[in-house]
Amino acid sequence: MRAALLRSTLLAVALSIAVLLVPVVVLLGMRAVGSDPTLGQAEIAVPLVLGMVVLLGLGVWGVVRDQSRRVADPLARLAEQAERLGAGDTRFTPPTSGIAEIDAVSNELTRSGRKLLSTLSSEREFAADASHQLRTPLTALLMRLEEITMLDDLDAVREEATIAIEQVERLNDTVATLLSRTRHTTQTPHAVRVDRVLAELQRLWQPAYEAAARSIHVTGERGVSVVATDAALAQILGTLIENSLAHGEGACRVDVRHSGISVVIEVSDDGPGVPPEMAPFVFDRGQSSKSTGLGLGLARDLAEGYGGRLELVRVHPVLFALFLSGADEE
Repeated sequence: MRAALLRSTLLAVALSIAVLLVPVVVLLGMRAVGSDPTLGQAEIAVPLVLGMVVLLGLGVWGVVRDQSRRVADPLARLAEQAERLGAGDTRFTPPTSGIAEIDAVSNELTRSGRKLLSTLSSEREFAADASHQLRTPLTALLMRLEEITMLDDLDAVREEATIAIEQVERLNDTVATLLSRTRHTTQTPHAVRVDRVLAELQRLWQPAYEAAARSIHVTGERGVSVVATDAALAQILGTLIENSLAHGEGACRVDVRHSGISVVIEVSDDGPGVPPEMAPFVFDRGQSSKSTGLGLGLARDLAEGYGGRLELVRVHPVLFALFLSGADEE
């Protein structure tokens, strides 16, 4: 901007000097023609000088207007974009002025708009994930608390309260997992016993399966550990079990086995499976009904966050496979 202002100032000064020099040059020219200019020559010279002064004045005004517009217009557009950004419109189109200082501010606003868009997107993802992943545990916790109010046996109350406390702790782990995903970070992985996580999930989901006249069967190898976190593994497997309850039929089967250095946990049932046209999009958000698509997408992201993967191996009957690195068995 300094260079632009300097150029416009120099142009204005040059034109002003030219305006002052023109009458002098004209008079000197007339004096060179004759030492005593005639009245006719004077009558011609005066309008000529005045006309040139007017033309040069218009030239100065044009230069100043052009330079001021070149500086003012990008600033006005920049102010408009900043106002829109402050109102929450992150679709920022940076104006190009050719002035380094203005373009630098424009580029910085562009970067700020992208950061704001990323933050808003992360917040929306967290809200959507939290509403989906916390709904079922909260419902189970509420049922547990309602059951406590109807018990008279103190030992039974203590047992149910202990289970409720464990559910609250799992909710805390779920929130921490969702927050770490929103911040694009992962919690420190460690060796997680698959048996322990599956036992907790069975205890959590068995009442809902019994109400649907169904069951959960766990088969395969015992004492297997994987590299993850308890909360992440519970989230992934819980999503698959919930998906089976919502869309499957018959028993929900969970099989655990080794495959080289990896551990494979397969979840299947006897339901109609996934429609072939939907199979490529089963992990996309909102593709399946009852918000299951959101849960499957989150489960896949969690698995990838710990170096694993979640795949739809078979569409009919449905079979999901979770691959995670095996850990030294405790």
